[in-house]
Amino acid sequence: MQLLHTILAFVFALGILVLIHELGHYLVARWCGVKVQRFSLGFGRVVWSRRFGRDQTEWAISALPLGGYVSWIDDQEGGVAPDEQHRTFQSQPLLSRAMIVVAGPAANFLLAIAAYWVLFMIGTTELAPVIGTIKSPSAAESAGLIAGERISKIDGEPIQSWTDLRWAVVDAALDGRSLQIEATTASGAQILHDLSLKGVKIDDRQPDPMTQLGISIPVPRLPMIVGEVEPGSPGARAGIFPGDEILRVDGEPTAFFHEFAAAIARKPGQSVEIVLRRQGQELTLRATPELVKDSSPARGRVGIGPQRPAEASRENLVEVRYGLLGAMSHALNQTWAMTTFSLKAMWRMVTGELSLRNVSGPITIADYAGKSAQAGIEPYISFIALISLSLGVLNLLPVPILDGGHLLYYVIEFIRGKPLSERIMQLGQNAGFALLGGLMLLAFFNDINRQFPGPG
Repeated sequence: MQLLHTILAFVFALGILVLIHELGHYLVARWCGVKVQRFSLGFGRVVWSRRFGRDQTEWAISALPLGGYVSWIDDQEGGVAPDEQHRTFQSQPLLSRAMIVVAGPAANFLLAIAAYWVLFMIGTTELAPVIGTIKSPSAAESAGLIAGERISKIDGEPIQSWTDLRWAVVDAALDGRSLQIEATTASGAQILHDLSLKGVKIDDRQPDPMTQLGISIPVPRLPMIVGEVEPGSPGARAGIFPGDEILRVDGEPTAFFHEFAAAIARKPGQSVEIVLRRQGQELTLRATPELVKDSSPARGRVGIGPQRPAEASRENLVEVRYGLLGAMSHALNQTWAMTTFSLKAMWRMVTGELSLRNVSGPITIADYAGKSAQAGIEPYISFIALISLSLGVLNLLPVPILDGGHLLYYVIEFIRGKPLSERIMQLGQNAGFALLGGLMLLAFFNDINRQFPGPG
């Protein structure tokens, strides 16, 4: 059932992204007077189609749901009536052709802005920018950051949530620059920190870049009462039930749930002794924690969760919400920040400063789609915004067969005063296919590695 949920969430998100992207091409092509023959979601064999409009454009769904396309009448392939020659794509002025090509990625950026705008207006519940623990030694310890501090500003810009804090720090780490951090201690004192990230290299094999810098989120002090047990999990097989109070793990007392989780995480695949109290009686059980997928270093879990008192559930949470204009301003800022971050990350991979293991393919994206959809409508909308933005950035790269490659051809045509020869453009297309094919293989390899991590 979870696999089906993941697939449906991925296909729905992909369908929206492709639909918006191709609608951008279609609407501007129609505005420029180009006759569109087919608008297709998916590639390959057409499985459903209908014709609409004055031009009887075919709207189709095709068999391979990993993209889409808009096709227009083409005088290079023949069959164009003389009275429609002016409606071919090739007959359009250079500026019109460029506008049609750029409209697809532009539509993805507009979708991202609209999604962030909606999120900022309806409001999101997020973790407050409070420091949990500081690892020693680390960049955070060198900056003098203290556990329990609440971050208010970074480089003079207000910080409202842990997400804001995380993006600001990771972005600075990519640039290797320093940050001026304004914080308030638990006692109310105002402190300035200079966090130097020069020479810090983000290790893509670790689950969270923040932990590599020595910063962790605050852990709620939840009592060690079992609230839920996953069916078929190691905890369920061991005989743990909701309502049980866990007292010790391998002889070590566990007063709060995060202490229990840490003890279990250290022993994947090892049998552990769990002492608990049930209806006033102490019981001793044994469980073997299973390996957490994608964890590096390896971590274990037994599939149980704590009871969450109402006050504990609200601990360190903030509501992030803006008015109509404020939400739009923050949506534009978020889109710009994420775009520049993506471009910097790509450049770091090209120069070798960031590992190619960060390249993700459809398996990882589908996994994120499923998890975000399960987490609620807000995370799912945020996921769609992020992927739409990434799709826009990717398509504008100057790689033949992508929209950015066509724009590159048009820039050369503008400089030369005439188009490139068909042979040169075909060679470019072949090189683009080879490059994208290599990237797809790399992405699939990384996806498989994440699903079945090796030792180390």
